Amino acid sequence: MRNCILLSLLALAFCANGTCLQADQVLTYPDLVRRITDLEYLATLPQEGEKCLQWSSYDRKSKLEDGKYQGWDANGDNNGHLRMEGEQMVIGEMEGPGCIWRIWSATPEQGHVKIFLDGNSAPAVDLPFIEYFNRTQPPFNYTELNHTVAMGWNCYIPIPFQKSCKIVADPGWGHYYHFTYSTFAKDTVVPTFTRNLDPDSLLALMQANDTLQNSGVRPAEYQDVRRDGKIGLKLEPGKALEVARIKGPRAITAIRARVKLPEDEEQTRNILRQLVLKITWENDAEPSVFVPFGDFFGTAAGANEYRSFPCGLIDGEWYSYWYMPFEKMALVEIINESDSPQVLFMNVEHAELNQPIDKFARFHAKWHRDTFPASEPERAAIDWGVLNTEGTGRFCGMMLHVWNPRGSWWGEGDEKFHIDGEKFPSTFGTGSEDYFGYAWCSPILFQNGLHNQTISMGNKGHVSVNRWHISDNLPFHTSFEGYIEKYFPNTRPTLYATTVYWYLAPGGKDPYAPVPVSERIGYWEPIQQYKVRGAIEGEKMKVLSCSGGRYEVQDLTIFSDGNWSGDEHLWWKNPSVGNQISLEFAIQEKGTYELKVAMTRAKDYGIFQLSLDGKKIGETIDLYDPSVVPTGALTFGKFQLEPGKHTLSFELIGKNEKSIPNHMLGLDYILLVSQ
Repeated sequence: MRNCILLSLLALAFCANGTCLQADQVLTYPDLVRRITDLEYLATLPQEGEKCLQWSSYDRKSKLEDGKYQGWDANGDNNGHLRMEGEQMVIGEMEGPGCIWRIWSATPEQGHVKIFLDGNSAPAVDLPFIEYFNRTQPPFNYTELNHTVAMGWNCYIPIPFQKSCKIVADPGWGHYYHFTYSTFAKDTVVPTFTRNLDPDSLLALMQANDTLQNSGVRPAEYQDVRRDGKIGLKLEPGKALEVARIKGPRAITAIRARVKLPEDEEQTRNILRQLVLKITWENDAEPSVFVPFGDFFGTAAGANEYRSFPCGLIDGEWYSYWYMPFEKMALVEIINESDSPQVLFMNVEHAELNQPIDKFARFHAKWHRDTFPASEPERAAIDWGVLNTEGTGRFCGMMLHVWNPRGSWWGEGDEKFHIDGEKFPSTFGTGSEDYFGYAWCSPILFQNGLHNQTISMGNKGHVSVNRWHISDNLPFHTSFEGYIEKYFPNTRPTLYATTVYWYLAPGGKDPYAPVPVSERIGYWEPIQQYKVRGAIEGEKMKVLSCSGGRYEVQDLTIFSDGNWSGDEHLWWKNPSVGNQISLEFAIQEKGTYELKVAMTRAKDYGIFQLSLDGKKIGETIDLYDPSVVPTGALTFGKFQLEPGKHTLSFELIGKNEKSIPNHMLGLDYILLVSQ
């Protein structure tokens, strides 16, 4: 109660000075905690001065100089900071009033991170960085608000400040960080965070934690709830059906649905993209929601059960609890663009508004692929457009579906959010999985109220991840441009599709047209792996000896300048001149064989001498090339070979004068052609 009394006194003081605050400009700690799960507040129009920003460890080689984006794909994101003060690293500075909503790290360690608030010389929080996350220290000890998923460490305990916030890290703090925070309208009064929270504040944290823990259960009760919908609906091919037409002013508070799906997994994936949820507000000419059915509920491709706070799929029931206010009319429709009838059960819950309609924006959700990439040439090749919109509103989340048939890590790219015309983004992340709350390319599936990985086939094939910005929503007043870096090209292929969720004031610009069904399905056909018939794959050969350096199998699907048999090679790294690696192969029948060897060329590869059964063969080969490319099959001569085991060796002789001195070798395959 101390916080409540203090805030009341502060409000009276402001009134005495002639600046009387409105009730919604005084926020207690429980008020702030409630925003973690307040979907109705998410729909309100932002106040002047309200912003959401992020300090992160992104690579500071990425910068804007003389109007040009420099080092925009720099990827050393583990240690970026503002400046050093002695041995301490300053990793964040903010002016209030504001609140830190989310802290994330990939590797928090024992070095202390200290948070100084409102000019105080003593830190409000002074803990080993790992203890922000591992639930050993109150109030950072709630299972849902402080959690680790798929190697990502997350803390959602609000840390408010009235005037300022400074974050410093001692040596040994770890690697990679995000601090996501809001600033409020300038006259807002908030408490200065203390770890010694009063009972009301602790109760609010417990309630928020319980709400997230019970994601999928109805988050709030509304007066005068009504339901409209269709039960056992059979929707014919090519037809649209009106599920609900509701007169306002009201708000849709829940959508629930079941779909009768085939047992075949691939047919299910197609059907959930061929069915479309369409919602139109106020007799608008264009819908504000146009999303394939499964994608709208936060996962694709297919019916992947998971439980999160605003939407999910539990025991065959799809649910959405996004709060969707409207003034005159809401039209909810389902469109069947498959070639067969579909059976659905669907209802829409709606309620009276608790505030005047002019306090609210309208809910928007759109699905797209490759729409509105960055326009500048130095950004266009890497910044993949997530959301581009104009007007006033809030960005509140995204689901990303990745089709990655060749495998390897797709998600190295950072999120970048430009608010209200910013040239340099006020949110600049450290990697795609970091944005979604996990880390280190982990393919482990996870569920949480605020972020999820609902599909991952070992980072190969289909991947689906989502993140919901509720307390940490991103308000905008004139425009929002959101991007995520995409390192793998479409031609690889690695293909992105997203559903974005945002609120927009009436009259704002939503530029996303409905995407035809021909672009929503069929693009994830498996690719045929390139294999050389009869080849003995280098990565499969037994290594008999290696006198220096080290060897491993390397996935080559990240390189687009050629094909390697089996998409991999044996990679010999960092040998010294004179070192040798020897490999074993076997011959079944005595005979004369032409020996062909396929290797890799790159800018840090060496010059090698090959030997067969201890005898040098052919000329030395220089494997330097400015790009990573396959040599193809090179002939090293014809040899009479006996049945049984044989040895092929590579000795490092030196390097090309242009080569970076790593002296590496890549062996794709050998081929023995009977003569």
